[in-house]
Amino acid sequence: MVMKISRRDFNKAGLGAISLAALGTGPALAGPEHLIRKAIPSTGELVPVIGLGTNRYGVGDDADKRAVLRVALERFHKLGGTFIDTAPMYRSSEAVLGDLIADLGIRDDLFLATKADKEPGGEATGQQMQLSRERLKTEAFDLMQVHNLRGTRDALAKMREWQQDGRIRYIGITTSRARQYEAFEEIMRSEDLDFIQINYSLEQRGAAERILPLAAERGVAVIVNRAFGGGRIFEAVGESPLPDWAKDFGCASWAQFLLKYVIGHPAVTLSIPGMTKVHHVDDNFGAAHGELPDATQRKRQEAFFDSL
Repeated sequence: MVMKISRRDFNKAGLGAISLAALGTGPALAGPEHLIRKAIPSTGELVPVIGLGTNRYGVGDDADKRAVLRVALERFHKLGGTFIDTAPMYRSSEAVLGDLIADLGIRDDLFLATKADKEPGGEATGQQMQLSRERLKTEAFDLMQVHNLRGTRDALAKMREWQQDGRIRYIGITTSRARQYEAFEEIMRSEDLDFIQINYSLEQRGAAERILPLAAERGVAVIVNRAFGGGRIFEAVGESPLPDWAKDFGCASWAQFLLKYVIGHPAVTLSIPGMTKVHHVDDNFGAAHGELPDATQRKRQEAFFDSL
């Protein structure tokens, strides 16, 4: 857990500007102290702009697959990664992560987020969150999210109960489905949220029309999922070379080009690409260094992608 205090105490202490990255370095990248970080609007707490999505960590008891994930997770931590997002829906991902995090002894360095997806919410949500605590081997969650708006109102009420007694620091909602955007906006306007999680990429820009501006207006942190469009974007770029001007904002690969577009949006706090291998971690963390594209450069990225 990044900080062992409740959100209420966090706000009273005025600690929001503290950088919370883990220590360590990677040989191919600058140290964690050089990571780009953005603030969570509700507190000012800083988080690295690249986190870890774990929907492919559900490998069960397969020792060989767990070993590969352990190395990737260790690398993520050494490069300064803190933010990890998971969910009960991701098969055995919570249990696998709980074991790997405990084995590496890194829980106190992490910002750990998971989700609840029970309908109706309320007590069922509480039971599910307790199971997540046990699987993840954690006393408290840094962030708890309502997954794809399932049982939203009752779930948020139960999450606030846990937040009051220190078992949850931040709360939020998620979707990766454009058809839910209208309902998503309504929840954003009517509920006091710390975070939203939404799909956004060069391929799928719909969130930029209303969701991202609303998040900025409401002072809500934004986590981007599916920055690679579930991998489809790499098929779109194919063998096309990276444009020379991508080096103007520090891109050395398509993954960095795609991620920097997303995290370059002023309303976006971080993106959580899936990373199951060390080379994925190294490549994606390159996007958390150097410069981010400005509005003009992002428009150029859009035009270039659309021309492919």
